Amino acid sequence: MARTRKYLFGPVPSRRLGRSLGVDLIPFKTCSMNCTFCQLGETPHATSARGEHVPIREVLDELDRWKRADGAADHITLAGSGEPTLHTRFGDVFRWARENTAIPTVLLTNGSLLHLPEVRRDAALADKVKVTLSAWDEASFRKLHRPAKGIGFRLLVEGERAFRREYGGELSVEVFIVNGVNSAPSQVRKIAEIVQTLEPDRIDLNTAVRPPAVDGVAAASGAHLQSLLELFGPKAQVVASFNVGTKAPAATVDEATLLSLIRRHPATATQLAKEFNAPFDTVFQTLEKLVARGALVRRETVGEPYYAHREHPAP
Repeated sequence: MARTRKYLFGPVPSRRLGRSLGVDLIPFKTCSMNCTFCQLGETPHATSARGEHVPIREVLDELDRWKRADGAADHITLAGSGEPTLHTRFGDVFRWARENTAIPTVLLTNGSLLHLPEVRRDAALADKVKVTLSAWDEASFRKLHRPAKGIGFRLLVEGERAFRREYGGELSVEVFIVNGVNSAPSQVRKIAEIVQTLEPDRIDLNTAVRPPAVDGVAAASGAHLQSLLELFGPKAQVVASFNVGTKAPAATVDEATLLSLIRRHPATATQLAKEFNAPFDTVFQTLEKLVARGALVRRETVGEPYYAHREHPAP
């Protein structure tokens, strides 16, 4: 029987990254923010304190086993159950990848700790980095992100600017639009002006297509996101999942694969079938088996139900 993975998930098919192996260094759900739109629900432990949240040796051992067993992926991505830069040794994952593979690495971060030189140093080891910037001042930042003590808007922007000055890799910025909160063109124009100071290689507009942490958080429509692109210029694109794009490469869909992904990304059967380029019936039947065993929970929402890991708090 294959050993269960604690820290790795996927490879997950992605339109942009191909087959991406996820590495999760943070216990569910430890983060420096408690974003109202987060698909993982409320943050029970919001903190800006860094530490070795999981044993890095165990993570690297799991990567070694993955490499020996298969080792095939288009990217290795640091992401998952919380903010990865809270782990004091997150850079060791990128060092391992450089020493043991030729696979490019990706860091997905909210950017809240990039004001720290040691975080910028290790983040710069990644081949690609995506940061978040969805507010235009302290009030909008707190309304959207509900940051932990010690995290502020000015510090976030200064850290991201400092990182851009030091980083020569591919930098993208995600702008998360919540309808009625930061969706008005006048508000988005202010966000866009700050985003441009980061000189990103790509700008991704996203919205709440999965159930959010806070009731009442509403997604912007695809048409509205498209109308906002001109405020950001030619580097901007809509990445929300309702945006039709190139199909992801087909991938194996089994119970372990679905569990490891849903633990970090609650989803509907339709979304998973699309992401894995797999038959809907196969995905749906596997999900229902996992619900029957108590490994997943089914959340009834308007439209299609979502499947989540049983330890996720209800919205």
